[in-house]
Amino acid sequence: MAAIDGHILTPRGFVQGRIEFGARIVAVRGRPIDASQARDGAAPIVLPGFVDLHVHGGGGHDTMAGGDAVPGLARAHARHGTTALLATTMTAPRAEIESALAALAPCVASRPVRAARVLGVHLEGPYINRAKLGAQPDFACTATLAEVLALHAIAPIRLVTIAPELPGHLALVVALRAHGFVVQLGHSAASYEDARAAFEAGAQGVTHLFNAMSGLHHRAPGLVGAALAHAAHAELIPDLLHVHAGAVLAARRAIPGLYCVTDSTAAAAMPDGAYRLGRQPVTKCLGGVRLADGTLAGSTLTMDQALRNLVELGLPLAEASQRTSTIAARYLGLADRGVLTPGAWADLVVLDATLALRRVVVEGEEIEGIEAAAAAG
Repeated sequence: MAAIDGHILTPRGFVQGRIEFGARIVAVRGRPIDASQARDGAAPIVLPGFVDLHVHGGGGHDTMAGGDAVPGLARAHARHGTTALLATTMTAPRAEIESALAALAPCVASRPVRAARVLGVHLEGPYINRAKLGAQPDFACTATLAEVLALHAIAPIRLVTIAPELPGHLALVVALRAHGFVVQLGHSAASYEDARAAFEAGAQGVTHLFNAMSGLHHRAPGLVGAALAHAAHAELIPDLLHVHAGAVLAARRAIPGLYCVTDSTAAAAMPDGAYRLGRQPVTKCLGGVRLADGTLAGSTLTMDQALRNLVELGLPLAEASQRTSTIAARYLGLADRGVLTPGAWADLVVLDATLALRRVVVEGEEIEGIEAAAAAG
């Protein structure tokens, strides 16, 4: 049995006390304190571990590379407080996607040591619109339920991104939802009407809101307008490079289930230089990752920095924690992650008053190397 004392964020608010845990949380004891006291410097801050549903890479490792890439990226993100994640694919020929899924499947079945839990797969491509590739290679195609189920048989797919305006995709939303997949709209040139119809058919969210999609115009609201008007959930990259701070705050007011992702690449938690994003060569410099033509290509963001960015924008710490952890867990239907309560997995982060990361625990396992990760940023 292990225990940590501090200012602990529970579902009822902060308490000053102790959290006791093995692989799962056994007890949270303490007296309630006002949220304004959580960062008074008298005690460490204990929050639920971060949950990231859009991870292409990190620590020099890329999901599509196969081999030990996914254990490597899961370890890199654990050192920045991510305790659970979805390994995210790139648009590619089907054989390459199958190979990547086969390589990562064992990481879903059994968590690598000193690593975040890989909950499954976010299939971001290839069922997207060629007009909105972003940094995705041009292997976009329309989807069939049979193909998605065949990929799911290789490794468990939890979330699928599609462009709803492509032929057959509106009916596919219904079929995917019936099979238990979470469906998001993204990399899409959808009209407002297309997107609204997809939400009404069962699509639940939006992939990296504002990026690689039809934008908001007052006479053509596009996918962004439909999301702001109708989506219950959406993911957003809060690196303050992909999305302006004002757009982050606007989305927060409009979408109750707005949650944060990194969309991180192999360059996350690494120095400037050349990396790969699937088939694409990318360069990390000036705080971002870009293709040769300057297109943003994922991010270098880690979830501990995402939390700090949200607080810098004015969000209360408890809300910032929800948007980097709890909401994403609930979105996937996970009641035992993203929350510090007895019976939940012992996934937690410990921060100081400046919100610098000091300790990470994944399913009761203490992660090493946190001080170095915090210093490196």
